[in-house]
Amino acid sequence: MIQIRRSPLKKTAKKKPEDKQTSSEDIPLSKQLNESLDFFKSLYKDSSDVMFRSFLIGDRDASIIYIEGLSDVEKLDEFVLNKLMNKNEIDMTNLVSSLKNSLPISNLRNITTYKQCIEDIANGNPVLLIDGYEAAYSLGLVKFEKRAIEEPAAESGIRGPREGFTESLGVNTALVRRIIKDPALKMKPLHVGTYTKTKVVVSYIEGLVDSTLLEEIENRINRIEIDGILESGYIEEFIEDHPYSPFPQVLYSERPDVVSANLLEGRTIIMIDGTPFALIAPVSFFSLFQSQEDYYERFWIGTFIRMLRFLFLAVSLFLPSIYVAITTFHQEMIPTDLLLSIASSREGVPFPAIVEAIMMEFAFEALREAGVRLPKQIGSAVSIVGALVIGQAAVEAGIVSAPMVIVVSITGIASFLIPRYSIGLAIRLLRFPIIILAGFLGLIGVMLAFIILLIHLANLKSFGLPYLSPISTTQKNALRDTIIRSPLWKMDVRPQLTGNVDLTRQGSHLKPNVDQGPGEGGS
Repeated sequence: MIQIRRSPLKKTAKKKPEDKQTSSEDIPLSKQLNESLDFFKSLYKDSSDVMFRSFLIGDRDASIIYIEGLSDVEKLDEFVLNKLMNKNEIDMTNLVSSLKNSLPISNLRNITTYKQCIEDIANGNPVLLIDGYEAAYSLGLVKFEKRAIEEPAAESGIRGPREGFTESLGVNTALVRRIIKDPALKMKPLHVGTYTKTKVVVSYIEGLVDSTLLEEIENRINRIEIDGILESGYIEEFIEDHPYSPFPQVLYSERPDVVSANLLEGRTIIMIDGTPFALIAPVSFFSLFQSQEDYYERFWIGTFIRMLRFLFLAVSLFLPSIYVAITTFHQEMIPTDLLLSIASSREGVPFPAIVEAIMMEFAFEALREAGVRLPKQIGSAVSIVGALVIGQAAVEAGIVSAPMVIVVSITGIASFLIPRYSIGLAIRLLRFPIIILAGFLGLIGVMLAFIILLIHLANLKSFGLPYLSPISTTQKNALRDTIIRSPLWKMDVRPQLTGNVDLTRQGSHLKPNVDQGPGEGGS
């Protein structure tokens, strides 16, 4: 059971707006328009992008405050100012009702505090203030430049939807809503960041998610006190269970189909305004090695690819260390012909195998990062050509041996099979201490590293879910979607995450009748 750690509530004395301009207290608006304008002009002093448009509504003074570049100025002129400045369209005897009926704006809200006004102005909604009224109107006329929906660059695939999230939170929630149309899909808004006030949406399907898990995630987000949130990585680092572990305990994705699939499994999604990456919690070690394409191809192909990933996971993590251990301590394990070949290639190399392996691994990682940071047109060419040229030159100069270049190359290729960048980074990081242990202790060091790694993984949890679940929790039905991928008609039970919540995923009658002959349809 997840233990919820509640943070103490902070009490502050009530302040007037002139005492502290950035106060978060819900101070009511003043009836005097001049008093409110003085406060806002003092608050937005030296802010040239904040516009104040004063005008008359009949015989009453009014003003609209908006931020240039975040609000739709054309619609503001056409649908608001033109109508409010036209005396024939405004009934001054019942101004409030007349405004609601005359302004052709779908999102028109009544706000009564300075805090609400500041939030709406910052979000791009112009705020209308009228002299003599203690309330203002938030005009839903947000408009800002945003990137078009494109194929995700970090999660490209052969088969499946080509749409990816953008930096606009509204677009991202709409993409998920387009897939999951049931009203049980909830989008709970939160705000994080003292200055950025970044909007964070916690999304889940009511009836599928465990309420304790949902409450724990919300509590962890609400406890965050920071100046600003610029990317989902900020949230991830604050809410994970084991911050010193190299393994990610939260999965991120920029694909709506991946997010929707996890919602249907009872997980919680955290979407942050300003980033295309949504966070998925909780996750297990095995879910980090799954790709959405595994479910779009036939189950034989999905199973083969998954087994290939785990095989090359072991290659990526242990191959350099095993080579160092065998060539340094256990030469009797190598066939004679191969041993002679390795010995001849290492003749003249001035470094021991451990130094040779660490140098080549550092060089390979540097080339890989250089390829990522450089422009796409030359990045791939630099990484590939650089590896070939440096490797060949190092062998000819006698700095490293040819077998070591082959081992490092195979290790690098194996690491490319890992579908998630975050878990791939953890594997690349752990490779170096394992090589060091192998260089000093041989195969005993490799086995020691494996045992320590296994113990560490067994102790990890992601929001109460054991990291090695479902193997560590012996969930028989969930084992159908780990290293293997069973047919979809067999996966009729939803994985049990942190509670026994609506585990039935589909009907049990969906299994096809394999005994039927060709052309015979089943019921």
